[in-house]
Amino acid sequence: MDDVTKNRYRTGLEVRRAVLGDPHVDRAEDAATDFDRPFQQLITEAAWGTVWARPGWSKRERSIVTLALLAALGHDEEVAMHVRATANTGASRDDICEAFLHVAIYAGVPAANRAFKIAKQVFAQMDGAAHG
Repeated sequence: MDDVTKNRYRTGLEVRRAVLGDPHVDRAEDAATDFDRPFQQLITEAAWGTVWARPGWSKRERSIVTLALLAALGHDEEVAMHVRATANTGASRDDICEAFLHVAIYAGVPAANRAFKIAKQVFAQMDGAAHG
């Protein structure tokens, strides 16, 4: 790995941990095998070390856009993960609602309906963990 790639990976790991939390990243790293380790490195460098680390947009703004895109594409597990991540990004429940309303208009009501359902389940889990 050259220095640029190492720096991008280090930056990506810091941003990934800041957004998704140490437990999630630790689980992903611990579960990596020789088969998928290159994929974990790719997403850490490209998604987190390049796109999420760019100046200009806050983590909150990136979080809102990411949720809308994931919901529009029907990536349910990723929607749930990124709803949980809003605890770290500063995106509010109102922000998420607005993003999913946009999904309804631009990507379809079924996609938004599914995203709202997932978010409500995640919020219930988060609220239960906060009170229990």
